[in-house]
Amino acid sequence: MGQLFFVGFLLAAGLFFLLADVLKLPTLSTSKAMRGAGSSSKRASGTVEAWLMSGAVKVSKYIRLDEYKHSRMSNVLKAAGYSVTPEVYEAYAITKAGAILSGIIPCLILIPLLIPIVVFLAVLSYFREIRKADEQLKVKRDQIEGELPRFVATIEQTLKASRDVLAMLETYKKNASSAFAQELDILTADMRSSSYEAALTRFEARFNSPMLSDVVRGLIGVLRGDDSAVYFQMLAHDFKALELQRLKGRAQKVPPKIRVYSFVMLMCFLLTYLVIIAIQIMDSLGSMF
Repeated sequence: MGQLFFVGFLLAAGLFFLLADVLKLPTLSTSKAMRGAGSSSKRASGTVEAWLMSGAVKVSKYIRLDEYKHSRMSNVLKAAGYSVTPEVYEAYAITKAGAILSGIIPCLILIPLLIPIVVFLAVLSYFREIRKADEQLKVKRDQIEGELPRFVATIEQTLKASRDVLAMLETYKKNASSAFAQELDILTADMRSSSYEAALTRFEARFNSPMLSDVVRGLIGVLRGDDSAVYFQMLAHDFKALELQRLKGRAQKVPPKIRVYSFVMLMCFLLTYLVIIAIQIMDSLGSMF
């Protein structure tokens, strides 16, 4: 068995180096730089991921996306913090799944029964990678939506003294959370370099959030000269109600978690008393006999 495993390892390594030479894959340092540029996360790029990213760049040349899917995925990737194209992102998921699927070759030599497991892991890896940007965007969108009630209340108060939308965003950015402040940085830079309404529309399209759409609609109304004070008052009231509803939902999830720990503590107390009673009974029986 050990010899078969060693032969399978040498065969896989030899095939990899041959394919790397045929496909003209970049060096490891170049691949790591490409992987680091592909995502804004601080996590260090691994060697395997660097090779996968270099392979994804090659595969992306053969991937064609329709206009709607390309536009949607571009917005999702930008909002989630990825700097790769939609084709490279999808190619990376395919490449990673294909790399896992290549494990079938040693399985054919060593343990053929593991082939269904390898196929299952490859399919699972593909869907996990293809949904990663959407999951990160959902987390970021939830963080921003959680801050929108305070943001709307600030705009409501600021409109009493000023209608300068850019100044409102710049002022609020100083006290915003890290996720929202980063997006406001992008928005304000876009507003300085282009039309205010176009920048706000692009900001809205990145997140596809109904709450954010209501805020952007009000800000565009301010830019057009509408009297939006009443609109933001109503919006602040609605957002406050949504925030209370969200907090109640979180509070309802807490008791079941506490109930589990309470049950564990109860069992610990009962076990303590039972141990003491058992020791006393054993001592009494010893003195009797």
